[in-house]
Parts: sequence; C-alpha cells; structure tokens
Amino acid sequence: MIYRRAKVERETEQRGMENKGLFISLEGIDGCGKTSVKQGLLQYFSEFPVLSIREPGGTLISEKIREILLNEENREITARTEAFLYAAARSQLVEELILPALLRGKIVLADRYLDSTIAYQGYGRGLDLGFLTTLNQLGTSGLKPRLTLLLDIDPAEAQRRKKKDIPDRLEKEGIEFQSRVREGYLKIAREEPERIKLLDAGKDFKEVLQEAIKYIEDIWPAKSWP
Repeated sequence: MIYRRAKVERETEQRGMENKGLFISLEGIDGCGKTSVKQGLLQYFSEFPVLSIREPGGTLISEKIREILLNEENREITARTEAFLYAAARSQLVEELILPALLRGKIVLADRYLDSTIAYQGYGRGLDLGFLTTLNQLGTSGLKPRLTLLLDIDPAEAQRRKKKDIPDRLEKEGIEFQSRVREGYLKIAREEPERIKLLDAGKDFKEVLQEAIKYIEDIWPAKSWP
C-alpha cells in the first residue's frame, strides 16, 4: 500500500512538472558537437534558472559509475551490465537532481538521457529493445524530456573531429559501432517526431545552434516564463 501511494504521488508530481520546468536533452553519436551546442544554449538561457547535467554523471554516485563505464581497462563489462550501470546512474540523477529542479521550475539541459540507452546498448550492442525500454521506465519512472535535439553527423566526420582526443571505452568501439548507433538514433527520431528534432551537425556551428534555438522557441515562449 505504501509503495502504491508513493507511486501515485510521484506520477502526480511528474504530470505537474511540465507546467513548472522545461526538460531538454541533447543526443547524438560521439563527436557530433553536443558539448558545443550545450554551451551555446547555456548562453541563450543565461537569464533563467538552468540545471546543466551530463550522462552518465552529475551526482557523486553517478560520477563513480561513469568512471567504471568509460574506463578503457574495464573491457570485461558485458552489454547487459553496461545497460544496468547506465540505468543506475540515470536513476540517481533523476531522483537527486532532475526531478527537484523541474519541480522548482528550472530548465534542465541534459547531455544525453534515455535515448542513448536505446541507441548505444540497443542498436549498437544488439540488446533487446523491449528490455531496454522497460529498464528506462524503471530508472526514470517514465520521465521524458519535453524536447530532444538529435545532432546527426556522419561517423567518419565525427571521428575526424575527435582524433586529437583520448578515446574512452565506448569511443574505441570504432566507426562500425558508431554507424549502428547513428542508425538507431534515426529510427528513434522517426518513431517520436514530436519530441525528437533532427539537426544536421555537419553544418556550420552557428547554423546548428540557431536551428536548435528555433526548435526551443517553438515550444517555449520565454516571455511567459514564471
């Protein structure tokens, strides 16, 4: 009975959050330019209360899980374990930071969220999509972004952009893996066109940022912000 009451209370809170805060996520393969776009959007939102987060990470516990996931020495991590670890980091992030921020009327800007699990562990690793969808639901209680900006780019170009960086465990998977992930993202975008907006990340950065801002302004009239 206590569990059911808590579940109802949480669902009620989440239904009301859309009227208080704004949740936006950025998605795409490694090297697509999410970090740069995120910085541009933080400037755009500079006059408003913003919570900027990354996945995996954002909290003390989630950052420790990040270290495990991205450490190239941890080659023994299985695909299912990888998925569970990402879900655990996300669950902590939702409970500790995202939900409270939205309930306080903040803008939440996330570098990756649940679509990454479907794209990377589903289409990239080949795990069952139904299993991953259930895992996402359990880890977030169904909380989804109001808007997801998907930065699409050719994996070869993305790799060229990151050639000077030290690759983490996932980045070392190579172009074939990133190509599967990209195709996964594009399939997800076709399934949820109202939430997920596709950006050509191969364009000039200023063009990409302006297009991202346009999608935001379509759903978020700033002058009516509390």
